[in-house]
Amino acid sequence: MAHVAIVTDSNSGITQAAGKELGVRVLPMPFYINEELFFEDITLTQEAFYRRLAEDADISTSQPAPGDVTDLWEQVLESCDQVVYIPMSSGLSASCETARMLAADYKDRVFVVDNQRISITQRQSVLDALEMARAGMDGQTIHDALMRERLEASIYITVDTLKYLKKGGRVTAAGAAIGTVLNIKPVLQIQGAKLDAFAKARGWKSAKKIMLDAMEKDVRERFAGKKVHLSAAYTCSEEAAQEWKRELQERFPGYEIHMDKLSLSVACHIGAGSMAVACSKELAV
Repeated sequence: MAHVAIVTDSNSGITQAAGKELGVRVLPMPFYINEELFFEDITLTQEAFYRRLAEDADISTSQPAPGDVTDLWEQVLESCDQVVYIPMSSGLSASCETARMLAADYKDRVFVVDNQRISITQRQSVLDALEMARAGMDGQTIHDALMRERLEASIYITVDTLKYLKKGGRVTAAGAAIGTVLNIKPVLQIQGAKLDAFAKARGWKSAKKIMLDAMEKDVRERFAGKKVHLSAAYTCSEEAAQEWKRELQERFPGYEIHMDKLSLSVACHIGAGSMAVACSKELAV
């Protein structure tokens, strides 16, 4: 029986400390702040990131250096037979495709899962992979199972400011100015590889209702008759996040809702003050 290790990146929202508790290795994502290199949860904390964001520092994301990826794999392979590596969606970063090319040199030992997920749905893929590894499945079997289920998830996100969407070219400067005056809160979605527009709301109350209604529709129609995991994520205050979680629990009684801070790669493009809800189909192991 192959001893299979699970490796992910910090886009999953799994911290280094949580990774140790779970038995997962987490590759930290690199960021450049005013041209200085930092690594998420290693030399860049959530608090420092948002402080620099508020200061209008020049912040950009980058994919991990190939050597950092293979160094981590080789460390892990010293004590196991195979690695299942679960990076962020290939639709959001080139890092997944780079990892797939690197894995060609580790035939039958490293399996890269491009399962179109990020943040809390990526985290759920890691938990599913762990469960399968503990059930004795080999790397190829785990990879194939996650790939079959890769599109069986939804994320809805509302941003508090249009500033970062404007900066990333997703809205025009004029659109951002009008949206700010009218208190427009864009609701975005991830149902597949990329982040797409879903709806526009006037204020937070309306935005939350749109997300709750969309998630309820997914649970009742898209995933009808299937068990799902529900999760929430945020870049807003802890108080606002806990209120959002209470609203989710009221709408979805009986579900255990896991909540995480959004990974910094997402936060970099949407800013502080955001809220998200996600679901993913429960994987039958």
